[in-house]
Amino acid sequence: MSLFRRVKNLFTTPEPPQAEKSPLLLGPGDVVEVSLVTYQVTGRTRNAQRNAVLLTLQDGRDVRYLHIEERERITYALYSPIDGRLDSFDEVPTTIELEDTNYYLEEQYNGEVRVLGKTPFGLDGEQYVWQYQADDRKLLRIEWQDGRFMLYEGEAVISADVKILHGA
Repeated sequence: MSLFRRVKNLFTTPEPPQAEKSPLLLGPGDVVEVSLVTYQVTGRTRNAQRNAVLLTLQDGRDVRYLHIEERERITYALYSPIDGRLDSFDEVPTTIELEDTNYYLEEQYNGEVRVLGKTPFGLDGEQYVWQYQADDRKLLRIEWQDGRFMLYEGEAVISADVKILHGA
């Protein structure tokens, strides 16, 4: 290395370290790996009051949903949409039986959501959510917005199984 380069390196400022990519900032066009499957993020629903997002993930024709929430730590749950129907917003039960699995209401909340890209609900607005858990740790999620219900069945995902490949 020449003397000139050594002197030049003394006076140049090092590049600042890159900030860690936050999963809460992921949006359409980003790529994420969940449990060794690579997905493209095609949509995002953000509930700022809860510091949570529901990402619409696509791998070919397969569409899944990744719920990310930051409390004391970041938690993840991977859902698949299921067919189902509820008659009324006011009559969501505290216990639901689906295919010999009993789900028990764990949490109910509502809040303003912002949507971006391809999501189950196309507009921003007030959203109501019911989250259930079964004895075998399976999860059920019900969302209501603008007179429509969406039902999802899934499971918790450990943070080591979620990797941001491109984005945020």
